[in-house]
Amino acid sequence: MQWYLAVLKKYAVFNGRASRSEFWWFVLFNIIVAFVLGFIDGLLGTTTQSGYGLLSGIYSLAVLLPAIGVAIRRLHDSGKTGWWLLLCFVPIIGAIVLIVFYCLDSEPGPNQYGENPKGQAPPA
Repeated sequence: MQWYLAVLKKYAVFNGRASRSEFWWFVLFNIIVAFVLGFIDGLLGTTTQSGYGLLSGIYSLAVLLPAIGVAIRRLHDSGKTGWWLLLCFVPIIGAIVLIVFYCLDSEPGPNQYGENPKGQAPPA
């Protein structure tokens, strides 16, 4: 839970770096919460004909900025600019490229976006 609080403390911070674990734990937690809220929406009957529920919609809006922020910081960690996030608007290929970027290891040592979140110095 510590990583989730760290992401929420940086609610709308788009600079710096985020480790792979910080990013992927945040994604996993949001998927689980979205699934549970979708189930609750279905039970309560607050789902629209298009399939969106009231509770899941409110939650999605609440975590939109932190999700964008942690995605941009994750791209920074692998040495990419946050503008690469715009690939999400390219159907299929964009999502695949972004997933590959999110899976890349951190650049060793500091880069132009900040210190390595792993805290490791580059090999001498």
